[in-house]
Amino acid sequence: MDRKLDPSRDDLPLMANTSHILVKHYALDLDVDFESQIMEGSIVLFFESENRCRKRSSSTEETCQSESSEARTVRMPEPCHVPGTSTRTFSSKTGYSDFVICGKGEKDTSGKDGNHDNWEQASGISSSKYCCDTGNHGSEDFVLVLDCCDLSVLKVEEVDVAAVPGIEKFTRSPKLTVVSELRNQIVRELVTLPADRWREQLDYFARCSQAPGCGELLFDTDTWSLQIRKRGAQTATDFPHAVRIRYRTNAQGRSVTWTSDQSGRPCVYTMGSPINNRALFPCQEPPVAMSTWQATVRAAASFVVLMSGEHSAKPTQLQEGCSSWHYYVTMPMPASTFTIAVGSWTEMKPETCSSNDLAAERRSFSPSDADFGCVGVCCHVDYPCRFQNASAAIQEIIPHRVFAPVCLQGACQETLLPLVPLCLSAAHSVLGTHPFSRLDILIVPANFPSLGMASPHIIFLSQSTLIGRSHLCGTRLCHEIAHAWFGLAIGARDWTEEWLSEGFATHLEDVFWAKAQQLAPHEAREQQELRACLRWRRLQDEVRSSPEEMQVLRYLLVPVLVSAGIMYWSIRQRLNLCLATRAPCKGTDLAAESSLGTSIYVQHPYMLCLRTYGIKPNKEKTGFVSDSGSSVIKHGLNPEKVFMQVHYLKGYFLLRFLARRLGDDTYFSFLRKFVHTFHGQLILSQDFLQMLLENIPEEKGLELSVESIFQDWLESSGIPQPLQTERQAGAECGLVRQVGVEVEKWNRVSRRPRKRKRRGTEEVFEKVFINAHLAELSTHCCGSSFSSLLQRQLRARKT
Repeated sequence: MDRKLDPSRDDLPLMANTSHILVKHYALDLDVDFESQIMEGSIVLFFESENRCRKRSSSTEETCQSESSEARTVRMPEPCHVPGTSTRTFSSKTGYSDFVICGKGEKDTSGKDGNHDNWEQASGISSSKYCCDTGNHGSEDFVLVLDCCDLSVLKVEEVDVAAVPGIEKFTRSPKLTVVSELRNQIVRELVTLPADRWREQLDYFARCSQAPGCGELLFDTDTWSLQIRKRGAQTATDFPHAVRIRYRTNAQGRSVTWTSDQSGRPCVYTMGSPINNRALFPCQEPPVAMSTWQATVRAAASFVVLMSGEHSAKPTQLQEGCSSWHYYVTMPMPASTFTIAVGSWTEMKPETCSSNDLAAERRSFSPSDADFGCVGVCCHVDYPCRFQNASAAIQEIIPHRVFAPVCLQGACQETLLPLVPLCLSAAHSVLGTHPFSRLDILIVPANFPSLGMASPHIIFLSQSTLIGRSHLCGTRLCHEIAHAWFGLAIGARDWTEEWLSEGFATHLEDVFWAKAQQLAPHEAREQQELRACLRWRRLQDEVRSSPEEMQVLRYLLVPVLVSAGIMYWSIRQRLNLCLATRAPCKGTDLAAESSLGTSIYVQHPYMLCLRTYGIKPNKEKTGFVSDSGSSVIKHGLNPEKVFMQVHYLKGYFLLRFLARRLGDDTYFSFLRKFVHTFHGQLILSQDFLQMLLENIPEEKGLELSVESIFQDWLESSGIPQPLQTERQAGAECGLVRQVGVEVEKWNRVSRRPRKRKRRGTEEVFEKVFINAHLAELSTHCCGSSFSSLLQRQLRARKT
């Protein structure tokens, strides 16, 4: 089943067969060993099979029948047919192994020219013949496929949930005589308990995770996946619905970073990028696999364990020198959003506690306090939702903690701590209810490769944000807080639509920060225009220096009918030729008239020549998705992508364009409505755009359409034409002109000839220094303060 990626390709495979079975809850039990730099323990996965998932999705759709059925349900990816390939024999041997692509016994499916004749082979995804449809009662066993790499899997077993005392309450049919069916029925009832029984549900999940095993399962591993089967279980419905996997991580695992903090003490944290959490625990990585989790983590008593969790966990002393930490999450989210950090962190507290902080603590709400259902009906799956709680809706500042190495205490108290309540309150004033009940902020070690990262209930910030004035820290904090709404509470159904997370966060960080600074409207506009000017220059640079394919915000698959005699790669070559020459394809190339036509999918940028036929893309198909649910993240392994900001910047300019076109009042009023409608769900670009155009006055939506926005902003590389026109016609604001004057002034100074001897009052500055610091300074200043601050900073750097 293993398909090593072609070195010339950079797509990240998602191997989990989520179209057949879904993980609904993870229960982790891990020990952290800093001496060997591993985490070892077990994870229990609780499943719901395909048929049950579809029934629940249908009931959700009925509940929200007044809304668009297209956009208001938790949807599964639409499968495209993928031929099955042969698979190896499974064994119950433990250990970790890698296999090459065309190994012994595998059929070579390549054509005469060496190209594969189906997209699955070409894209690096394989599907197992065991991974049959749940309705298929053939002779083969069903295979559970999980995303997994850099892990040593030691044992896989079915969990005897029926042995848990009191569990019989979840048995609807006590007359069941087949024990395996009884166990699966118990799990089905447990994962579907209503939200008001969330405590009971978590308790039984914990009990079941400690239940004894009742039989080892056969498993195998390859580079990107773990495959599990049970002899005789031919469908996902028959497959065990509670499975325990005993494993250990790898010291070089790509999901886990072992390092030292700024004080030189050992620590470990998960970054989640670029391969997400599959090297932390076996899981289902596709976003559609939304699940809850609970985790018990044991470490030496000197360490603090922080994690994505709804409560501020406190350690439990187990034995001398060892503590246990327990966290849980009741809001279903993709497994990729899970984060953990273990280190000798110190909680940073303000020297004096303000009345605002005290009020925030008094207004702390946990799911048990919530009176759910009092603020309308939500359209997501059932969970204890803060949007249904009237008290949570008015909570401007959620409880929060700040952790960092003790050596950064002074910087945190001076820079970060005063900003947290201001930024949280500003975010609430713009978008309303905070999706999460609390927040931890951790200053991560110096090797952290980004300025920040947001996960449920926890934000990682780089120590770089603490340097200098508060503006860099404030803007980055606002950016990560914005991800609570866009990226976490509302996720992208297809990860290639990264702009739905980063574009929104980039646009909202300016809005939040202006509110936090309490700027007058004209000051806020000038500051935001200056930042737009700097981002415009950055976008131009990125477009000039990056591949066109990586400048597209949305990768579409376009259905094209081709005759059975024309292979995929032949069509692709013809389309490449047409794209290069800008010549239309001949009708025979597409052979749409063939009665044996087969639907294939051609990826952007082949859209250009397909439009000559008037073929409209299916906007539901945004990536390679097999009938089992496996797919790829385009360019997910490309090292350049980590440093690219095209999705941030183009997404930001699209939202800025819409906000200016509609007016801030109209746009942000709609945005609050959109958040209330779609929180707890996965979306595609058209969900946002369709609802936007349906909810704005007709006169403001002139010349705007979903199709035009897709064509101009999402499907095209380069600079969007509306943005190009706007930047050419736009008049510079006063602050931008002032910055230009200052730049020219100091450039003239830098061009003066140097003197071998110069008096202490004479200063000559290099042009490169000015340009390097201009962006940071200009974004952090407003009005007349810019010139004075720039001069002070320049005088501090003598050449």
